[in-house]
Amino acid sequence: MNLFIESIGATALFFYYWLESIVLFFVPASFRRKDVSGQKVLITGAGNGLGRLMAQRFAEHGCTLILWDINKELNEETASLVKRHRVPAHTFICDLSDKDDIYAAAAKTKEEVGEVDILVNNAGIVTGGQFLKCSDRLMVKCMEVNTMAHFWTTKSFLPGMLQRNKGHIVSLASAAGLIGVNSLVDYCTSKFGAVGFDESIRQEIAVAGKDGVKTTCICPFYINTGMFAGVSTRFPALLPILEPEYAVDRIMDAVLTDEPIIFLPRLLYVLFALKNILPVKCITLLNHFFGASSSMDDFVGRQKKE
Repeated sequence: MNLFIESIGATALFFYYWLESIVLFFVPASFRRKDVSGQKVLITGAGNGLGRLMAQRFAEHGCTLILWDINKELNEETASLVKRHRVPAHTFICDLSDKDDIYAAAAKTKEEVGEVDILVNNAGIVTGGQFLKCSDRLMVKCMEVNTMAHFWTTKSFLPGMLQRNKGHIVSLASAAGLIGVNSLVDYCTSKFGAVGFDESIRQEIAVAGKDGVKTTCICPFYINTGMFAGVSTRFPALLPILEPEYAVDRIMDAVLTDEPIIFLPRLLYVLFALKNILPVKCITLLNHFFGASSSMDDFVGRQKKE
């Protein structure tokens, strides 16, 4: 009898959440945004690209910024931009490929600034190239920065969020964390890991009954930040190289409305759904058709370019 009652309750909740998601889909984000003014936001990889843009956007919302980056000069430049909005900005040098360095930076952050309200795991690197030609060292580093760093930062700040039943963990993943791409084996693997991490940690938080702690996973197509300089897309009208400002607009909307996961552009929702129902050979054909299989042919990348 108890099992029957639980089944009825679970079914009712399932349809309630399903209907809620449909209703919210039609409600403009501007009506659903939460107030984050005064909250402490930690952004990894804040020295340039999306990290810098997100820092400025959170500053516009009156947040206190905690900026982590391995490059001191670039990190200080971001802090200067943030302070123009008359909000505090604290900078910490941290090697996101080093667990001990992450733990040390986290301890120093809590000592000097306090607990974090929003953790943005943004730092990422890419090597690019055929699997058998990739450097072992760089492949390991790709996993350390793009995946393992999420473990250590979250382990550092999640306990405080759970204790307060308030907080938000944002994971910058990728469309390459949903669908495998030629010449991006290590990057895809690391981003699949980031997606899996977000999904799993969300389940742990739910089971713990901490409904005030949110997670958001961001899965964009290539973004024009220089990190993927040289990549191409066959149908730019359908799958464009995203402009950073557009990507950050959508990321901010997702965080401020507590969206669990977003794909950019929206066509990725269709492609991801097809991946889960079509035969593997069909997905390979789609990769060829949309140019994903050859998108890295002229890859230069930020590090190689500079």
